[in-house]
Amino acid sequence: QLQLVESGGGLVQPGGSLRLSCVTSGFDLEHHNVQWFHQAPGKEREGVSCISQAGLAEYVESVKGRFTISRDDAKNTAYLQMNNLTPEDTGVYYCAAGPQSRFCYLDSVYDYWGQGTQVTISS
Repeated sequence: QLQLVESGGGLVQPGGSLRLSCVTSGFDLEHHNVQWFHQAPGKEREGVSCISQAGLAEYVESVKGRFTISRDDAKNTAYLQMNNLTPEDTGVYYCAAGPQSRFCYLDSVYDYWGQGTQVTISS
């Protein structure tokens, strides 16, 4: 059965860090691009970072220099390291997987989705 399971969310203070994980099963992650999405309370879901099958990454402007996406295909797992978090980063984070390509694009359509993990940044 195809699954993506996110973990690593939680409550941290502004300036803190979290590392999100996305463990996949039922398909070979190495043949897919991966993207992390953020849905803030009351807002639409937004792509924040993607990584292609070739390991090339893109970031939305608001997270550049703070977030780092990575993947470990041997473990069928993708990660999102989030540093210097702000209250605006609060929300549910989803990972998704889609067709492989050399480059990834934040507005791509993804086939497979996880259920999300809650991140709350508050003092």
